[in-house]
Amino acid sequence: QVQLVESGGGLVQAGDSLRLSCAASGRTFSSSAMGWFRQAPGKEREFVAAISCLGSNTYHVDSVKGRFTISRDDAKNTVYLQMNKLKPEDTAVYYCAARNTYWSDRSYYTGPNEYSYWGQGTQVTVSS
Repeated sequence: QVQLVESGGGLVQAGDSLRLSCAASGRTFSSSAMGWFRQAPGKEREFVAAISCLGSNTYHVDSVKGRFTISRDDAKNTVYLQMNKLKPEDTAVYYCAARNTYWSDRSYYTGPNEYSYWGQGTQVTVSS
């Protein structure tokens, strides 16, 4: 079992920055591939960014490339999403997710069905 707790959301203006954190517990974090997803009102959950074990590989959806950066700190059992130049269309509940794998797995995963554990979400609201 893995427990995930997101934090760092809030209300900001367009152009501002936020850093989301997701603290993991319950399993060896270094053996978990991690991802960030978001869900806006009335829309389906969508992939935002993913990172492999050891942070070897990352992937960001085109709409956030150059603005968002996923990273992880295995010593702190935490994955981050640094969000810069926020836009109103980034408004959503942001979820982190974990997938059990092995520590040397260099793959990242982009589909929600590829993840077994989810946090409760943190709201990000960007005003224009």
